[in-house]
Amino acid sequence: MPGWFKKAWYGLASFLSFSSFVLIIVALAVPHWLSGKILCQTGVDLVNATDSELVNFIGDIYYGLFRGCKVRQCGLGGRQSRFTIFPHLVKELNAGLHVTVLLLLLLALALALVSMGFAILNMIQVPCRAINGPGGICLWNVLAGKCSRGVVALAIMSFMAAVKFHSLTERIANFQEKLFQFVVVEEQYDESFWICVASATAHAANLVVVAISQIPLPEIKTKIEEATVTAEDILY
Repeated sequence: MPGWFKKAWYGLASFLSFSSFVLIIVALAVPHWLSGKILCQTGVDLVNATDSELVNFIGDIYYGLFRGCKVRQCGLGGRQSRFTIFPHLVKELNAGLHVTVLLLLLLALALALVSMGFAILNMIQVPCRAINGPGGICLWNVLAGKCSRGVVALAIMSFMAAVKFHSLTERIANFQEKLFQFVVVEEQYDESFWICVASATAHAANLVVVAISQIPLPEIKTKIEEATVTAEDILY
């Protein structure tokens, strides 16, 4: 059975893996991966708006991996409309890249559960050593943690690539717009994106915790006092 020191660190590792699992679920569910400002270029051109009047033609947009919302400002007041990525909007995007992000996050969910399971297993019993070194006693926990962190990081980079190189926000803003043309004037990564980054950070912290758990504690040896027998003790 592992000692209290290892049990404490394995318990922390399992908590970090579970936290990463929950964070990915939240990131998938909350539609706030990116938010921004969109300019109604058609409305600006129609009225030949000056710089001071542009604020009347700037609306808002936010979206996640499944749904989002935009507010159009085209001179007639704000008009809010909600949209879903699947099944129609995904055809206007880079479908392969978007689906890749989702698949990577689903894989990260599975790996987070695997990592948590092996951390709990290490708390209960000492598994058979597979390799020498710090990762020997918890090989599968280390592998699952590393793979999960890499998968989440790859999903984050894929989403950033879709935003920067495939004009994701502009495509979403102009989806099914026949009269108006929108231009993205500002965009920033929102809370769900940073929650996903926090999930990758939790996996990195998990690897550190597992490494620390392998540090051997110094053994405390109690000094045994030698009994002295005198002649008086023999008599009694």
